[in-house]
Amino acid sequence: MNEVAQIFDRNLLRRRRDRAAPNFDDFDFLARRVGELTADCLEDIRRQFPTALELGCRTGQMAEILQGRSGIETLVQSDLSEAMASRAKGGAGGLTIAADEEALPFAEQSFDLVISCLALHWVNDLPGALIQIRRALKPDGLFLAAFMGGATLAELRAALLDAETEMEGGASPRVSPFADVRDGGDLLQRAGFALTVANTESLEVSFPSPAALLADLRGMGETNATIQRRRSFMRKSTLARAMALYQERHGDSGGRITATFEIIFLTGWAPGPGQSQPLAPGSGQVSLTKALSGDGNQGGD
Repeated sequence: MNEVAQIFDRNLLRRRRDRAAPNFDDFDFLARRVGELTADCLEDIRRQFPTALELGCRTGQMAEILQGRSGIETLVQSDLSEAMASRAKGGAGGLTIAADEEALPFAEQSFDLVISCLALHWVNDLPGALIQIRRALKPDGLFLAAFMGGATLAELRAALLDAETEMEGGASPRVSPFADVRDGGDLLQRAGFALTVANTESLEVSFPSPAALLADLRGMGETNATIQRRRSFMRKSTLARAMALYQERHGDSGGRITATFEIIFLTGWAPGPGQSQPLAPGSGQVSLTKALSGDGNQGGD
């Protein structure tokens, strides 16, 4: 078995999530916004999902959004951080646990739905995690995920890179790498999902200043956790230069700046009896609506 490349320090991520947990409600705007978009995707699917699992629940934002939707009777919430999971208010069924997305503790064919909002971009073994998710789904069960894509924080990445190169003659990773939407779709198919759909949406968020953006990322527990990150703090002069570059490039007349968050949405179905089969590439005969509905009848109602 090939060893999985370790890109992220999962222990560091857990500690940062633990620290962010007590005050996360003050920084949950992105989780709520993406949660609403994810729930809207679920609303487009004409199915009921009595037993559901949420991966990366944080303090329960997604459970609140899902309340009363899609026939969910039991919602199991999990998060890498025990501190986050312990604060989750609980959705239908009210069960929360601390669990690692890279080593799911659930039996095969346990859930009608697995949903994840802004968690999977921190997973080292994403193919392995997707295989585990597919196995945890019942036949014809649905997987729906939203996570950060490659264009996320492009403005911050460029400002930090340019400032560090200018001031120190070199640069180290300061913003975590993110997957591409095409990678997500390919990985779903490799993991054995059927009727896969991958798309992306770009969210531009306004902040009072570049420093406010950094503070919010810390409050969300979303700061750089790559193993190859520089262990020392950035020099104050370099950070000041990076903030100045950001302000010059992306500030408005009132002094506010914008930050881009690219959100990749993935949808896939666990194979099941009577399920539609994909046509040959290029046929153009499978509509997005039918793929999302999971309706095995391609001919009509």
